[in-house]
Amino acid sequence: MGMKMAMLVYNEAVEEEVMEVMAKCGVSNYTKIAGVHGKGAGSGAHLGTDVWPGQNNLLYVACSQEQAENLASGIGALREKIRHEGVKIFIMPLEKAV
Repeated sequence: MGMKMAMLVYNEAVEEEVMEVMAKCGVSNYTKIAGVHGKGAGSGAHLGTDVWPGQNNLLYVACSQEQAENLASGIGALREKIRHEGVKIFIMPLEKAV
């Protein structure tokens, strides 16, 4: 099975909940980019301004197919629980890591 790259984008307010999902899935290695800005169809704009307050964080996780599936399932459950805050996962093939 090939490796996957999971990209998680989430409201900074749900950092703890996202990290709990990661721990439950056995994922401890990641790259975090804090304070990213964007706009989602369901979560609205997070631009770090007075008009559009709040920011997102972004995690990159290089993982196995199984871990990626577990993360997607865990994040899906979290999305159902905290819809208004915004959390999303994207799974992509990982061609090579050096």
